Amino acid sequence: MIRNILGSLVALAGAASAVLSPFRDWYDGRAGQDYRVRDLFEGITATESGVLVSILLPFLFAALLVIAGVVLRSRLAVALAGLVVLGFTILWMVRQGQAAGSLTVGGDGAGLQVGVVNALAGGVLMLIGALLMRGRGRGVARARREREREREPVEPYGAPPADQVDMWPPTQEPGMSTHTSPWPEPEVDPYTGPDPHDPRTRSYPQAPPPPGRAGDPRDPVHPPQRPPEG
Repeated sequence: MIRNILGSLVALAGAASAVLSPFRDWYDGRAGQDYRVRDLFEGITATESGVLVSILLPFLFAALLVIAGVVLRSRLAVALAGLVVLGFTILWMVRQGQAAGSLTVGGDGAGLQVGVVNALAGGVLMLIGALLMRGRGRGVARARREREREREPVEPYGAPPADQVDMWPPTQEPGMSTHTSPWPEPEVDPYTGPDPHDPRTRSYPQAPPPPGRAGDPRDPVHPPQRPPEG
């Protein structure tokens, strides 16, 4: 994030320097806006140029590329803008050298002047800004991985290895468990058959108990027999 902010500021400073350079003197007191774009391809002439058809035009295009690159966090767009500025500036220097016979640098208003320096500095700052920016590729990939991680279901317990399938949490009891409660399953009372004293469960008639044996839980119809005496 910090690198993107720093790179964006450097690139924007370079774009501002490049856009302002045509309004300053470039050579022998002649401003950059007086050079036509077509002069860079056909040769420098003394013909005056309009602002929108001067060398300012490619510099404005480069500034728009820088703004788009900063908004989209595109290092390629910012670097391309820097190459456009440097390319047109160097092309102008070649054409101006051909027209004047040579390029000179003088402090008395003759030769190359501050406008050329501003244009070259602007292009270099754009390239430095592109190098400082991290771009959006890593950030987008990281955000995609985080979204995929959030969508994955979170299991309370990891799957056991193949050699320990009989020890499944949380009970750690032998055998496969089909529940995930940390408490043991409630035990069910064993079935002991119908209640002989419940009339709803009787499926056969019963004789009344003999006197003195009321409440005998044994079967009154089939009483127990003595074993034969041997």
